[in-house]
Amino acid sequence: MFSTKGRYAIRVMIDLAEQQGDEGYVPLKDIAERQELSKKYLEIIAKDMVTGGLIKGISGKHGGYRLSRDAASYSVGEILKLMEETLAPVACIADKNYECSRKDICQTLPMWEEYDRMTKEFFYGRKLTDLMKK
Repeated sequence: MFSTKGRYAIRVMIDLAEQQGDEGYVPLKDIAERQELSKKYLEIIAKDMVTGGLIKGISGKHGGYRLSRDAASYSVGEILKLMEETLAPVACIADKNYECSRKDICQTLPMWEEYDRMTKEFFYGRKLTDLMKK
């Protein structure tokens, strides 16, 4: 299950992409209002997204946030990966150094690997622009 952090980050990115033509930085309070989300929680999310290079932020009177690059270049997968740390369904796939005594005999591992591959293809195949209002 994806956390609110990952889901809200996608919503913030969509909002920024839709406001991008305004040529400036979008105040977080405006995003919070439009998305009906807590500004305080969005501050935490935005900080992580700035640190991860997804968005840029400036403070001050005309401050706010904007995308770091063109909206069409973002995949939903990269946004989720930054916010969720992993999209993997089980620990042995999420962490290559994970020690599992059953790895060599695990009958379910191929299923989890296939699920992981399908999940990545799905989310990395979706662009931010696919989610924007047309």
